[in-house]
Amino acid sequence: MSKNAPQDPTVALITGCSSGIGDATARALLASGYTVYATARRAESLAELAKLGCHTLTLDVTDEASMRVAVDAILAVEGTIDVLINNAGYSQSGAIEEVAIDDVRRQFETNVFGLMRLTQLVLPAMRQRGAGKIVNLSSMGGKLTFPGGGVYHASKHAVEALSDALRFEVKRFGIDVIIIEPGLIRTSFSDAAVSSMAANQRADGERAGGVYGEFNRAVATATREAYHKGPLARLAGESSDVARVIMRAISARRPRARYTVTASAKLLLAQRRLMSDRMWDGFLRSQFPQPGADEARGALPEVPQPALKS
Repeated sequence: MSKNAPQDPTVALITGCSSGIGDATARALLASGYTVYATARRAESLAELAKLGCHTLTLDVTDEASMRVAVDAILAVEGTIDVLINNAGYSQSGAIEEVAIDDVRRQFETNVFGLMRLTQLVLPAMRQRGAGKIVNLSSMGGKLTFPGGGVYHASKHAVEALSDALRFEVKRFGIDVIIIEPGLIRTSFSDAAVSSMAANQRADGERAGGVYGEFNRAVATATREAYHKGPLARLAGESSDVARVIMRAISARRPRARYTVTASAKLLLAQRRLMSDRMWDGFLRSQFPQPGADEARGALPEVPQPALKS
């Protein structure tokens, strides 16, 4: 057990552990002496973590029964959940007009409603014990917005708001609420964002394209390149960087409200704070093509005009 390990066995529940930040965080907590319950929608994806000594459970944050079963199972064995790390999430990208509303609902079910509901299920045991830590994975995208990411950014802005309100509400019960704001992280996250854009369908079944075709292609290219090459890619981090910050936050006697991770997040958030909205829009126009009025007019369907009565 490391020198940073909790003095008493501390039970941590982590969502979204099949890869990336969730996997790295489960490994870091386990190495530090925590009793780790690593979860994912498919428990078989957690085989490597199970071999290391993590307890693994199926937990789908979009399924009420799945969340209840997982929380009840942990409490039945451990009697406590001391740390909840709400990590499960993904990015839905595309021009807002062309993202199917069902895809928007799925984004919020995973990134927002699942996070909130699982927190509700865990809080009674934390209040009864008079201690606990809730870690919510937000993003630098919870404080700034890039074109083509409106739906994802909206979900992370919601995580920021919920966390800020919850922090005030539960502080005197001995519970800390901590926001983690990663920047660019080298995981499969960018691939999921790009593929979601390619698969976008409007609610009427039409494929994304038309007036937003060039824009969507440019956003997809910019997203891919930001993670793999170019100046920002050099400022990206690894999942283990986020895991280390989470460890530091939950080990602190008085953790900060939010922790920013990676040089890319620090740089872009500082840049956004210094810019007016007009300046930020100008910066974005230098990076992304802006859908234009001419194309929009050309894409409007012809509407039959009513015959005039004499």
